[in-house]
Amino acid sequence: MIKILITGGAGFIGSAFVRKAVKRKKFKILILDKLSYSSDLRNIKSALKNKNCILKKIDICNFKSLKSSLFKFSPDIVLNFAAESHVDRSIDDNRPFIETNIIGTYNLLESFRLYLKKIDKKKIKYKKFVQVSTDEVYGDLKKGNFFTEKTKYDPSSPYSSSKASSDLLVNAWSKTYKLPTVITNCTNNYGPYQHPEKLIPHMIISALRGQKLPIYGNGLHVRDWIHVDDHVSALFKIILNKKISIQYNIGANNPLKNITIVKKICKILDIYFKRNLNNSFALQISYVEDRPAHDTKYLVSARKIMRELNWKPKKSFNKHIEETIKWYLENKIWWNSKINKNYKLKRIGRIK
Repeated sequence: MIKILITGGAGFIGSAFVRKAVKRKKFKILILDKLSYSSDLRNIKSALKNKNCILKKIDICNFKSLKSSLFKFSPDIVLNFAAESHVDRSIDDNRPFIETNIIGTYNLLESFRLYLKKIDKKKIKYKKFVQVSTDEVYGDLKKGNFFTEKTKYDPSSPYSSSKASSDLLVNAWSKTYKLPTVITNCTNNYGPYQHPEKLIPHMIISALRGQKLPIYGNGLHVRDWIHVDDHVSALFKIILNKKISIQYNIGANNPLKNITIVKKICKILDIYFKRNLNNSFALQISYVEDRPAHDTKYLVSARKIMRELNWKPKKSFNKHIEETIKWYLENKIWWNSKINKNYKLKRIGRIK
């Protein structure tokens, strides 16, 4: 069996990977998660029923506990999803982003390095550290059509700079200590189980509760959107491939303006609730002061992973945004428990 240590496995993207992985008999999984506000055991409830999937409540900032768990489990693959990921939160309070995204990644790299030192050198070629990162490390796309793996890092926010820092640590440990690593930089994800602070679920839930739908600035900021299951399928290609010391951009070539996304959500909800233009959910849209250093556009080229690993996204946005909305309509208990907790931000809007 392939043993995978997954950090942040109870979060949005991590749990999507876990739910898919347990269906494959070849994997034995150890989830390490500190179970913060953005994690949820309900996301992996079905997976934990599998005897080959276990969970430990561990913060990757705790080097001693992390190292002990890693050594005991003896993973073939370390898959790092653990991160503070919300830009607005990083503006409100940047320290957790420095601690988790930078120090936490350092702790993982060091634990993995020390682990590799004690095992048979012949087995090292079957090991791999995968850093799950973001396209935001590239900054604002002002020139050219896409970010590529050769684009220079130019992060704008405390969040993106902390992720860029962690990526650079992974590169350094790969070059200096010959660690077998892969870095992935993915675009905006959407789908079931995403925390209500993110753009799409935030707009769906706010609309249903009769609240304003806050749009930063003019709403023309562009993001590339990929369904979380397509992101997960790319990660499976990466962990099952022998390539190391490499970087892959993961995207769906589906650029959309924020205001377009919100209006599409409103239109779909209008159909579900039989509303017309006079009482459309779109009337709840409200433009608010723009976020500091708000990048105008992200869009990555995924040609490299498509060419080298024969991967491509399969889920169309128009179809699966409706399925995502339906999921939130049918899972009010799940998101209602989230919004009733103290996760509010100082800023008005919470758009990624």
